[in-house]
Amino acid sequence: MSSSPDSSRSETDLLPERVHLPLLTLITHQSLDEDYLVAAEQRAAGAPRPPKGRPHRVAAVVVAVFGVLVSTAFVQTSQNADVDDAGRATLIDRLEAERAVLSSQQERVAALRDGNLALEASLGQLADTEQEALVRNRRLQVRAGFIGVTGEGVRVTVQERPDADEVQQIHDSDLTLLVNGLWEAGAEAISVNGQRLTSMSAIRIGGQAILVNNRGVSAPYVVEAIGDTRTLSAELFDTTSGLAFAGKADFYGFTYDVENVGSMSLQSGPQSYLRLLSASTDVGDVLVENEPPARPRATPTTEEEP
Repeated sequence: MSSSPDSSRSETDLLPERVHLPLLTLITHQSLDEDYLVAAEQRAAGAPRPPKGRPHRVAAVVVAVFGVLVSTAFVQTSQNADVDDAGRATLIDRLEAERAVLSSQQERVAALRDGNLALEASLGQLADTEQEALVRNRRLQVRAGFIGVTGEGVRVTVQERPDADEVQQIHDSDLTLLVNGLWEAGAEAISVNGQRLTSMSAIRIGGQAILVNNRGVSAPYVVEAIGDTRTLSAELFDTTSGLAFAGKADFYGFTYDVENVGSMSLQSGPQSYLRLLSASTDVGDVLVENEPPARPRATPTTEEEP
């Protein structure tokens, strides 16, 4: 079935006007938003218009709400700024306080380090002093007979003549001269017939016998002295006591034999003699006589210490 031109023209007339417009003209004419176009068409079709005062009220409400939001944001920002400023100030104060504490601690550490160095130096001096005191005490113990010792030395054996009369016999004074000569020659420790001489020992006559440490000894008399074997026997007869002893031996006819010994042991003195009756640490400028030589020959034996 074919349609007439009139029917086709009538259908075309029923289409909206924008359908027949060229594209460029359509774009130019419809540059407004589609919503405005719809609103315009509704007004053209006779739709009722909204009240005139409503848009203004809505705008006023929107502006008021926006103002409230801006004010709230401003107040909140101001409060946050105050809080941030207060927190920053607090942090700065704490930082300064911690810096002051750190500086104080560093100063204290430096002071403690200096004090520690001073104490170490003092400790070193005390250690040296203690060592010197120990060496001095050991030498005094050796010289006083408080401890047993071993070392090289000299052995002097004194023998009477077989036909010696009472005058020609060896007396306590003869042994005293020999012992004093050995002390003067540098002996560090001496014993007579096994009796260790101490600072309280005595050689004396008791009846018909010679007493050493209140114990009787008889001939032959063996006097052992620890000291430097290179000089002790030679210097013995360079002393006044040694020369007097040698002179009496020649005069009265008793004999003596001197020999160097590489190692000998002398026990400590009797326990009754190893007791200090009094002592004082305030010696002032008093010089101690008969100090041991700088190179000791006597080595203390711990097993015989009292």
